[in-house]
Amino acid sequence: MNALEAKKGLKPTLMRMIRKQIFIPLAALVILVLFNLIADPSFFKISYSMNSQGFPVLSGYLITILDNASELVILAIGMTLVTAASGGQDISVGAAIAIAGSVVLRVLCGDNPRPDEMQHSILLAFLVSCVVAMAFGAFNGALVAYFNIQPMIATLILYTAGRSIAAWINNNRLPIISDPSFGYFGSFLPGIPIPTPIFIAVICMILIALALKFTTLSLYTQSVGINANSAKLNGINPRLVKFLTYVIMGLCVAVAGFIKVTRFSTINYSVVALDIEMDAILAVALGGNALSGGKFSMASSILGAYVIQFLTTTLFKFNVSSSALPAYKAVVVIVLVVISAPTVREKLSRAWKKIQLSVLKKEAA
Repeated sequence: MNALEAKKGLKPTLMRMIRKQIFIPLAALVILVLFNLIADPSFFKISYSMNSQGFPVLSGYLITILDNASELVILAIGMTLVTAASGGQDISVGAAIAIAGSVVLRVLCGDNPRPDEMQHSILLAFLVSCVVAMAFGAFNGALVAYFNIQPMIATLILYTAGRSIAAWINNNRLPIISDPSFGYFGSFLPGIPIPTPIFIAVICMILIALALKFTTLSLYTQSVGINANSAKLNGINPRLVKFLTYVIMGLCVAVAGFIKVTRFSTINYSVVALDIEMDAILAVALGGNALSGGKFSMASSILGAYVIQFLTTTLFKFNVSSSALPAYKAVVVIVLVVISAPTVREKLSRAWKKIQLSVLKKEAA
């Protein structure tokens, strides 16, 4: 095969890659990597040292990105399903995380906000928070699926009241867990140099991958999102599917809330997971998923979550103030989301074909 034939074979391959939904978040990740390589190659340095507890751990910006993105990745999983099925977004996840975290601390602390030892097992506290978070998810799902309320309006109720409910659960006190074993889940397990939240996020990714592969969850969710009436005619219960996606969202919230409170062994109701719902929605959009529902790519949403955290860490690395961070991030994300929009990509594809046709005509002439 000569160079000309190789070049001709490369063009269709490149176009197929560009058309794939995961191309935009992948391209954004490559751009961020190249930018940091040029600006400061030390960004990618990973060191091996001892933490404050005397355990050997890995540290560096890449580890920080993987660690801090864990909650967002887990929420992006639930948000993708909710968006695909209902054609709307759950804006209450930040407040729901506050509730889930508050429940964990309430079970472990009991009536004493600063106990010398935990009142119950960590597993029990986590399971109780899962039940509570799924119950709130079911509440949101019922409003959307059975009362036909727009998702943003339905979840606005919990968005407004959630943090007050979280404070009420612990009688407006800020409980603190002194047992170091509780903090292992938000930092490092003894002897393991990789942050525990990374493992939790990976487990969640594996579980959702298995669920999408071996169950009808993906098929039913996309069918309902594309056309609920057609799905109903094919024996699918659209209301039940929408309801279940919000319950799954609740489970994702419980896991993310558990990680949040174990990071600090306490909770601040007003700021914990503040605005994280916006980043979760952006991760779904950045993954090329239509916010109006229908077909989705879970892998693209997950990659979108990591891209958002990569961008956030990069901005912090270059001393962008926390108050200005949302503005910088918004500009970059808007550009990426617009480029990833199906309509824009279709127009770009048409423009590219016209350019190719023009080149071919010149070569023929």
